[in-house]
Amino acid sequence: MDWYDAAMPSSPLSPFLATALQGTDFGFLGKKYEGKVRDVYMPNDRERVLIATDRQSAFDILWTTIPLKGQILTQISTWWFDKVKDVMPTHFIAMPDPNVVIARNLKMLKVEIVVRGYLTGSTGTSAWVNYNKGVRNFCGNVLPEGMVKNQQFKSPIITPTTKGEEDELIDPAGIVERGYATKEQWEEIEDRAFALFRRGQEIAAQRGLILVDTKYEMGYDAEGKLTVGDEVHTPDSSRYWVAATYEERHTKGEEPESLDKEFFRLWLRSQGFEYGGKRPEITDEVRVMLAQKYISLYEKMTGGTFVLPENADVTGRIEKNLKAYFQK
Repeated sequence: MDWYDAAMPSSPLSPFLATALQGTDFGFLGKKYEGKVRDVYMPNDRERVLIATDRQSAFDILWTTIPLKGQILTQISTWWFDKVKDVMPTHFIAMPDPNVVIARNLKMLKVEIVVRGYLTGSTGTSAWVNYNKGVRNFCGNVLPEGMVKNQQFKSPIITPTTKGEEDELIDPAGIVERGYATKEQWEEIEDRAFALFRRGQEIAAQRGLILVDTKYEMGYDAEGKLTVGDEVHTPDSSRYWVAATYEERHTKGEEPESLDKEFFRLWLRSQGFEYGGKRPEITDEVRVMLAQKYISLYEKMTGGTFVLPENADVTGRIEKNLKAYFQK
């Protein structure tokens, strides 16, 4: 039985359906920038405030809100920042609220660094979709003939994309030509991205998971040090499979058992969704099931128990905690 087939039980998550965080409006934090998931505020020129909302996007479309998703993502990301801080500097300063990270301001790269360990994916920039169309030189990586969906690469590859209205695949030569980074800078970026991915795979393996692919955003701090920002190894920026069932399912030609938002993309496809077509209804039942998926990954990854907030007023709690932080 798939996750979306089960009837929604009486869930402790139900009270949070009505207060899921669609967005924020905290004028006291300064200028605001709204991303797909995060609201970003610029209170000064040294730091920024990243507030993870409960917005759920897929295929570059904002679909709904998932109760407590922002809290889960923030707690996973801060857990990972601690695990990789010896691999490279991170932008993390503090977490004054379960949904909030205070981060160093960085001069961000104009490309996202995507590291892939397996031939998979369902979006226009994914490895499998392009391979299935006949692409064999993928962002400067020459791929062999005869591969099948969800097969592991001999070694991980990097497939950068530009930032803009629509993500555009690009190779290292194009990055240098456009002035996004020098050749020397890109070599360091690539080296650190592979190092981060190795650390992520090692820790995921200890938890019975496969870190399949992930996206990193990097920039330079005030001292010119290459620093990883945004989020690290969350289910929104990464793809995870359950290691114990991967081989058997792959041999049978079945989709791997996933613990990330790929299951939501696959569900949308199962409902007949195509770009430009009719959008399926996202019921409260689906929203709760999605929240349970995110909680499951949090607990599987960290080894801890996710604690539900005592108060469902997420917005009020965030405002109170941020005012207390900046009054210090």
